[in-house]
Amino acid sequence: MSEARARPPRRGPRPPEQRPGERGRVAPGQDAIEHPPLWHLPAPRVLAGLGSTTGGLSEDAAAERLRAVGPNRLEPPRAKPLWLRVLAHFHDVLIYILLVAAVLKAALGHWTDFGVILLVAVANAVIGFVQEGRAEQALAGIRAMLVASAEVRRDTGWRGIDAAQLVPGDVVRLRAGDRVPADLRVLEATGLRAEEAALTGESAPVEKTPDPVPAEATLGDRRCLLFSGTLVTAGQGQGVVIATGAATELGRIQTLVASVSALATPLTTQLARFGRVIAVAVLALALVMVLIGAFLTTRAMPELLSAAIAVSVAAVPEGLPAMVTITLALGVQQMARRRAIVRTLPAVETLGSVTTICSDKTGTLTQNEMTARMLVTAAAVYEVSGTGYDPSGEITLRRGTRPGPIRDAPALDATILALDLCNDAHLTPPSDRGDDGARWALVGEPTEGALRSLTLKAGLPAHGWSRLGTVPFSSERKLMATLDQHPDGARAVHVKGAPDRLLDRCAHQLDPGGVREPLDRLYWERQAQDLGAAGLRVLAVARQRVPRSRDALDDRDLNAGLTMCGLVGIVDPARPEATRSIEQCRRAGIRVTMITGDHPGTAEAIAAEVGILEPHVSAPGAGGPRPEQVLSGADLDALDDAGLDERLPHTRVFARTSPEHKMRIVTALQRRGEVVAMTGDGVNDAPALARADVGVAMGVKGTEATKEAADIVLADDNFATIEHAVAEGRRITANIRKAVLFLLPANGGQALVVLVAVLIGLPLPLEPAQVLWINMVTSITLSFALAYEPAEPHGMRHPPRPAASGLLGAALWARIGLVSAVIGAVTLGAFYGLSDSGVPQDRAQTVAVTVLALAQLGYLLSCRSLTASSLTPAVFRGNPVIWWSALALVLLQVAYTYTPPLHGVFGSAPIGPLDWLLALGLGLVVFLAAELGKVLLPSHGEAGGGPRRAPPPAVPAPVVPGSAVPRPEPGSPRSTPRHTNLEE
Repeated sequence: MSEARARPPRRGPRPPEQRPGERGRVAPGQDAIEHPPLWHLPAPRVLAGLGSTTGGLSEDAAAERLRAVGPNRLEPPRAKPLWLRVLAHFHDVLIYILLVAAVLKAALGHWTDFGVILLVAVANAVIGFVQEGRAEQALAGIRAMLVASAEVRRDTGWRGIDAAQLVPGDVVRLRAGDRVPADLRVLEATGLRAEEAALTGESAPVEKTPDPVPAEATLGDRRCLLFSGTLVTAGQGQGVVIATGAATELGRIQTLVASVSALATPLTTQLARFGRVIAVAVLALALVMVLIGAFLTTRAMPELLSAAIAVSVAAVPEGLPAMVTITLALGVQQMARRRAIVRTLPAVETLGSVTTICSDKTGTLTQNEMTARMLVTAAAVYEVSGTGYDPSGEITLRRGTRPGPIRDAPALDATILALDLCNDAHLTPPSDRGDDGARWALVGEPTEGALRSLTLKAGLPAHGWSRLGTVPFSSERKLMATLDQHPDGARAVHVKGAPDRLLDRCAHQLDPGGVREPLDRLYWERQAQDLGAAGLRVLAVARQRVPRSRDALDDRDLNAGLTMCGLVGIVDPARPEATRSIEQCRRAGIRVTMITGDHPGTAEAIAAEVGILEPHVSAPGAGGPRPEQVLSGADLDALDDAGLDERLPHTRVFARTSPEHKMRIVTALQRRGEVVAMTGDGVNDAPALARADVGVAMGVKGTEATKEAADIVLADDNFATIEHAVAEGRRITANIRKAVLFLLPANGGQALVVLVAVLIGLPLPLEPAQVLWINMVTSITLSFALAYEPAEPHGMRHPPRPAASGLLGAALWARIGLVSAVIGAVTLGAFYGLSDSGVPQDRAQTVAVTVLALAQLGYLLSCRSLTASSLTPAVFRGNPVIWWSALALVLLQVAYTYTPPLHGVFGSAPIGPLDWLLALGLGLVVFLAAELGKVLLPSHGEAGGGPRRAPPPAVPAPVVPGSAVPRPEPGSPRSTPRHTNLEE
């Protein structure tokens, strides 16, 4: 593991004085109320502790506090000097190797090669410089969420001010559509709800109330607080400012993001270690050769130094950084086609090493579009097909619960009609917006959007009813009611809300024939419990016939006498492809964990549906989540690091988590040696995304702060895209290792040729300029061909390579030694064999260079597979770039051999057809030797990285009530448009 992983301090249960939200930019006097926390105190005590009243602050008091606490804004962190940031990107062993190679080429007077290598080093630094700073960009995205203005009460009068002027103690007024300007303690609330998904992960708007909540309440359960940057979706209210600027929840997240240290990726760690080995080996080889040559041969020191430079130039794989960069860049393009936008190049390879994916729930495993799944009446239970707001789907009978006529289903008609009339949401089809292929758009609350889609599936909206009055939803009533008039003049009240609240107001229910009968409360409570146990959000629906003279509606009209029509179960449905992708990840040795801010019951139901939880652990009606598989934020606070480490292997779901919880989980996994990919869409996910080895943000519904903190942005917010990206990352990892496996014997063989010649005192088969030529032509042709290799078969059926492992295993190093020796031997044999037969030295050297070129081409074909044999027809298919590269190599070598200007530069000479056949035959020898090496030196698991093992048996996703909608049997009843009789 890299050093960066050891930096975060040990995190245990947070002491009470350090709980989030208890301290911050507050006015003098707040210290007295910090224990217990603000959300646990009655509103009057909060006001008193802040030195404020319901009438707000005076202008003088506000100005004094502003001087004391500073403006309500998030200050950008101090940036490093530009020159220091630039130089940091040259601090790399491979860059040092490139610079040394450039100096050696300059010493030889090859200024063109010097410029090319220097350009490669600068290009790598520029790429790193451009990609750096995503944490700073993430902070900018968080700061952009702050509000520009606010309506505040000063000197007992309401007025608009710059939100930066807010101070603790200010009283702020909010309405639907407003963005919260600071952290507030709610003082008054009328139907007040806020969308907090970006901050807490809660998938539905949260009701806000002045009532205190328990001191141990997690962030998402603090219903008496409003958080800076969140959106008011309904109702109105007032609140007193309790924190501004850096003391808000947004500010705390900014601090977390700024504190995250960059992690070394598996690739950078392995390349750094690899580069150090190569650097030491090159220097040692050159020094040993000079010393042996000086004491054991009669060569002059200038000649030995020239040979040492030739060996160094030959042994340094100066094309490696460029090859890695190009391979990663090609992977970026490929991932973009798979709808994964890569923001940092190393993330491409890191994905291939991921061992754990920490996935958000809402929008990643689910569609982030509420959907009605179940309908229950006194007569029957129905299932609803289709997902999201798209009204494609149908309502089918699941089972009848009581004897009686079912086909006409008057109770079902009454339920659907009430859901349509008692509803303020609107759905817009893509065609109306000109968005071909896009989703249906919602205007209104997500829950009401799901109910509107349900009524469209039933075909009832064109009914001609008109609304006469409304009782809006409020957190106290937990229901909404409308007074509606039928075209024939009949009037009725339609109500939807929490089952327990509606049952208190109901005296009757509709029987199978649609006739009123006494209420069976136990039946409805049991049905609501079953739907809730399946992870569904439950709404009850009721109605009441009223006189035609009734023209107004208030809460007093709803106290008793309602008729229960039915229950609706709503869920944010799992993506159908998520189950398959999670199973594929499991087979690939990748563990998938859910980390969400949603409630444990909801999280457990979705986790069971997509296969994260095993069916024998999570079962319907099992009485809640099992502790060995599901942990809540409160559970995490109760665990120290040792306790968390003990629970991690057995935990698959973390629910009701805060930003600190998410960072702590990711850090704990990394402490265990895991390579972690973290997904998220809310600003609360930004710190964990920045901390993870690979941060993956949602591109459709993710916040800008999350996208800026991430390494990869998903264009479709789909977990399946992550699985595809992991597969692509593994392909890229394998191709980089193939390229290294190819480069080293090519360089090693050249160095061996020069070294052997010096040690035995014979003429050099290769001059330094000729070494440069062969390095140059193979670098610009063959080296990059392997970047286009397709994925190895069954690449996702092996566990990922351990992050601490080297770039190459011991077997591959042995194979490199074998092939280097063979390449060196055939080159030496060709040169000295021709020299002994009287062939001029320049021609013999040209043949030797040609042998090296074709030997490397033969070895390239063998490197197309790390483990499988290349002695199959498949070696000629799958990668046309190989053959274009081979053609380019041959053409360049022909120019080297037969172009007079190049003769003078490199000392080459024309050769005959037999010489070409000799070189081609020796290239074939190298290919066969490399294939023999695969047999003699097998490298088990190198294709996938870890030891081969049979995948565990498939774990079928359990059938959760309401989660799987079977196809209706032929002849089964389905909902159709009907007229609903008001006579009960």
